[in-house]
Amino acid sequence: MTTAPHTRVGGGSARVVGATALALAASLIVQNVVVGAGGAPDYGDPIADVLAFHAEHRGAIAIAVGLEALNLPLLLGFLAGLHGLVASRTTAGATWSRLALAAGATLSAIWAIYAVAWIGAVLSVGDGGEPSVAFELSWRLHAAGLGMALPALGTTFLGAAMAAHAAALTPAWQRLLGMVGAVLLVAAGTASLAIADGSSMVFVGVAGLALWILWLVATGLRLVRGRSVDIDA
Repeated sequence: MTTAPHTRVGGGSARVVGATALALAASLIVQNVVVGAGGAPDYGDPIADVLAFHAEHRGAIAIAVGLEALNLPLLLGFLAGLHGLVASRTTAGATWSRLALAAGATLSAIWAIYAVAWIGAVLSVGDGGEPSVAFELSWRLHAAGLGMALPALGTTFLGAAMAAHAAALTPAWQRLLGMVGAVLLVAAGTASLAIADGSSMVFVGVAGLALWILWLVATGLRLVRGRSVDIDA
């Protein structure tokens, strides 16, 4: 097994990958704040309340969907860049980084479905004040998309965290963060149907998402600063 020595992470490519991680984390934070600040409904709320939210907060949803479009290239760009860094430093994390790339591509596809369904829900809000079949179907598909995105994100998180640590890019606590976050996200994902129906299991996934954002920030800062760790750290 080839391991990475204790060296600084140099070069502009590492800083670009780090900046991409920070941009992705910032986009995810802003996206959730924008929607949450408007009092976004839970998936189990009455459909009339959901309709009212979409009718009154179309601008906030437009921002959130726009950021979702930005998240796709940021995620794939970060994972591709991370794979390049890992491959240049060690063979130990190659399998993990390939897993992260594959899971990230799957996650991107699910995110796209999630966003398209949300757009459909907004556009199907009529003037009559009553939820239509099209609106409710779009909202349910949007909720199901979130549920299925959780295990894909968990797998992405695990692969990226393990690969980065194997290449001595991150310390052991960040690897642990990835393992815990992955368990939370995958566990929540097994309850996708219940989440789409309003189950509180969604908050288990939210905890995993918070760990993912924390990991992105910590990893991004390390790469931008060119810091590495001992492989056994």
